[in-house]
Amino acid sequence: MTHLERVPVDPELAGDQWAGYVAAMREHGWHLLEVAPEDACPDAVFVEDAVVVFRDVALICRSGALSRRAERTGAEEAVTAQGYRVERVRAPGTLDGGDVLKVGGTVYVGQGGRTDAEGVRQLRAAFEPVGAQVVPVPVSRALHLKSAVTALPDGTVIGHPSLVEDPSLFPRFRPVPEEAGAHVVLLGGDRLLMAASAPRSAELFAGLGYEPVPVDIGEFEKLEGCVTCLSVRLRGPVPEGSGTGRA
Repeated sequence: MTHLERVPVDPELAGDQWAGYVAAMREHGWHLLEVAPEDACPDAVFVEDAVVVFRDVALICRSGALSRRAERTGAEEAVTAQGYRVERVRAPGTLDGGDVLKVGGTVYVGQGGRTDAEGVRQLRAAFEPVGAQVVPVPVSRALHLKSAVTALPDGTVIGHPSLVEDPSLFPRFRPVPEEAGAHVVLLGGDRLLMAASAPRSAELFAGLGYEPVPVDIGEFEKLEGCVTCLSVRLRGPVPEGSGTGRA
């Protein structure tokens, strides 16, 4: 915990909420690949932090939290099995996947919390050769960059003003009325997976022509988690007989 006071988590309810999250993705056409569990790393459910994918490159992260570094083994096995070209962040650099926001060919990287300057340098070395434009963004008000901002399908970056240090770093920025409303997962088309705890933001998105798909992740929000943390979307060839995407 970094920015919230620790409160008890109900593991059984968390399991039910995780199942609801998975079901929502499946219902909207995604094929799910589960990373092998690591029982010694309970934070491993936040799989987004272990790996970042851009085009055909999967960059295995090196967390800024020492206790989380064992999580990358399962993530690396999963992306390797899918045929990605694997690169790794190496010491002394640190990078958490939750600090990486991809908007088209632009890759925003939060720096100052779990991700340091050397981690940003190694991400740039991995992704710029395949077409990424890497833009560092200062982070101090939230655990990760994607705890503060994500992006709509049209590329507009969304965030709650209390968490965003410099909105001018983004070509298009739209404030949302709730902190949890800053987090969306693009399901395809106009569909936005988002937390049920942000009804006013859902109303805002619906007014813009999007279809909010709310899920209850309250137990994960107690741990500074959000909807982006629980999956990594992989775009590319889909295994025969699967859905329209992979996560």
